[in-house]
Amino acid sequence: MLHDRVLVRADTSEGERRSSGGIVIPATAQVGRRLSWADVVAVGQNVRTVEPGDRVLYDPEDRAEVEVRGVSYILMRERDLHAVAAERLQDTDGATGLYL
Repeated sequence: MLHDRVLVRADTSEGERRSSGGIVIPATAQVGRRLSWADVVAVGQNVRTVEPGDRVLYDPEDRAEVEVRGVSYILMRERDLHAVAAERLQDTDGATGLYL
């Protein structure tokens, strides 16, 4: 990975989902602009806020997909990430483990 690039593997939960009220929402339903979670696989040498193993929130419309050895990944810049959820951030006093 070069510079400020982050390689992530997106969650594959694109099927049916259930609302908090228990209503089943089919996979074909149109939703507004929705952010997605992904797991960080690799980072470039200039990335400062995320590490491999972290979960990040990103906009699925702003992505570049790449396939490596049959596995699909998403390549993006660090500045395109909206939030970071990491176990290492939970060690601080009163922290939630979510870095926005």
